[in-house]
Amino acid sequence: MSSFRKGVRPLSESSSGGKAITVTQARALHLAAQGLLQAPRRRAQRDDLLATIQRMRLLQIDSIHVVARSPYLVLHARLGDYPSSWLEEALDTGRIAECWAHEACFVTASDIGLHRAWRAQAESNHWADRHASRTRDTHLKEMHDLLARIRESGPVRASDFERADRGVSGWWEWKPEKRWLEAWFASGDLMVTRRERFQRVYDLAERVLAKLDPPFDEMAMTHSQAALRKRFILDSVRALGIAQARWIADYFRLKPSVDAGELEPLLATGELLSVRVAGWEHPAYIHADHAALLEKARDGKLRATHTALLSPFDPVVWDRARASELFDFDYTIECYVPSAKRQYGYYVLPILHRGRLIGRLDAKAHRAEGVFEVKALFLEEGIKPSERMLDELAAAIAVTAQWHGTPKIRLGRCRPAPVASALRALWRH
Repeated sequence: MSSFRKGVRPLSESSSGGKAITVTQARALHLAAQGLLQAPRRRAQRDDLLATIQRMRLLQIDSIHVVARSPYLVLHARLGDYPSSWLEEALDTGRIAECWAHEACFVTASDIGLHRAWRAQAESNHWADRHASRTRDTHLKEMHDLLARIRESGPVRASDFERADRGVSGWWEWKPEKRWLEAWFASGDLMVTRRERFQRVYDLAERVLAKLDPPFDEMAMTHSQAALRKRFILDSVRALGIAQARWIADYFRLKPSVDAGELEPLLATGELLSVRVAGWEHPAYIHADHAALLEKARDGKLRATHTALLSPFDPVVWDRARASELFDFDYTIECYVPSAKRQYGYYVLPILHRGRLIGRLDAKAHRAEGVFEVKALFLEEGIKPSERMLDELAAAIAVTAQWHGTPKIRLGRCRPAPVASALRALWRH
């Protein structure tokens, strides 16, 4: 009996020696896998939020809120208008959970066991683990006292503890109790049971795991490190839609990096397919689940029609090398860059338009005033804005502003300059 899945081409036909696809077709595959190829066709439902996180395999968390915090914005680009409270509800009811993955992330309840098993086995050099280890080395008694309090009295927030030196931030400047809570979270002894105004509420892991839906699978903890690494490699390629070997490890922060030799057994079993992309030096890999998408891409039947504003922490752009090769888009998250060295602004949202990243805008939501401020908007060099592009860009900005509860749009400078007057005219109508 063949080891290949039903409907998957034999390796000789789908390997890198077969018909190459274009970069445009590769982008369409990537966006289809990420849920960004076309705009949603109906109003979002609660289960769509879970399906979207499962499709991406994770949803990165970031607390900056000059516009909507990143996880909400990532979901908005894929779901359209949806109540942001659904994310907190999903966490509170155990449909999703928090863990360290790419960075701090939400994952579905069905995947949390894999991440806990991986972190229990793999040696980590992540900054959170390094800080947690130092904290345990110096404050283990206090940490155990805190754990005992939670066991006896229930969940806590960092804000439940007073501090004398207000106004500081960062792990090394957190109040001691916050560092202790985060250290227990990094080790897996504590988990986040819910969020209140986006603040973590910590509880014993056993109590959080007990409420998961679907129920926590204890068998996940028995997987070997090799089996878990294979699973995360396959999940990364599925989530990305198409990937070069050197892109794969970053998705779940796997170490060591993934190379072509490690992928050969997955090609042999048919779990991965290999394809050539015109102009790429290295072969690309596609999950067997996306074999039908690959055929549609080859036939030119994957049409990108969506226009959306992306979070700086969207999976599409968080790997700078991948965004550069796949979209010819050089992107840096400049909120972590000193202001004098910023090229585009503090919180810059990439603009996705019909399969391309055509520009970026620096935005801020003034919620009390109901104003969505576009401080600056930059189209990429060589982009010539058509009437349709401007119309769809104006609509995407307006939809995002409305969803923020800031329907009045204030537009600053644009590059090229005539874009500003064109957008303002569209919003007047």
